[in-house]
Amino acid sequence: MAKVASSSLVAAAFAGLLLALAAPSLAGDPDMLQDFCVADYKSLQGPLRVNGFPCKRPENVTANDFFSNALASPGNTGNAVGSAVTAANVETLPGLNTLGVSLARIDYAPWGVNPPHTHPRATEVIFVLEGSLDVGFLTTANRLYARTVCKGEVFVFPRGLVHFQKNNGDTPAAVISAFNSQLQGTQGVAETLFGASPAVPTDVLARAFQIDAGLVEAIKYKFPFPPKY
Repeated sequence: MAKVASSSLVAAAFAGLLLALAAPSLAGDPDMLQDFCVADYKSLQGPLRVNGFPCKRPENVTANDFFSNALASPGNTGNAVGSAVTAANVETLPGLNTLGVSLARIDYAPWGVNPPHTHPRATEVIFVLEGSLDVGFLTTANRLYARTVCKGEVFVFPRGLVHFQKNNGDTPAAVISAFNSQLQGTQGVAETLFGASPAVPTDVLARAFQIDAGLVEAIKYKFPFPPKY
């Protein structure tokens, strides 16, 4: 009996060690198995689907597959929230496929907001190019960590946690965001709840927010699917 118990403990310890060694690999995209795997967008027209994009044949790859000027110009902030996100991820820069990183540029009109949202597949780091922002994120215990970040400063939003940014000045602001995923995913809190298709039942939202159904419908009207902007 003692021998059986000892064997069980050894097995449990070995399993724990494997989980500990595997933990870092859960922090971002899977490791690549070749020098590069430039995304073959045309493959999406066929039946093949993988976790990411299939690779172009190496002889069809060019330097332009690793280049983008998408972040060179400010985005259009003339919308309801006063911000614009310009992505440089695997959907717009094919050379990022399997590399586990991506960037975005976020521009803010005076007093503009990047509304509360999450990135389910990545941690985000912002570097402030211009202006000053009030930023924050919320933990699963509903604790808010918030502060002001200014030009040349950096702030980190942990993976999967709800976060936001607000331009706290009367001049435009801009940041560069870095992600440890080729396609971090973005799930806006308001859009997800009030702009889903099919719609989240009105009575569910009314009880969750402790408001009447008429107000829920009025808010839903502001978040049509697909979005107006």
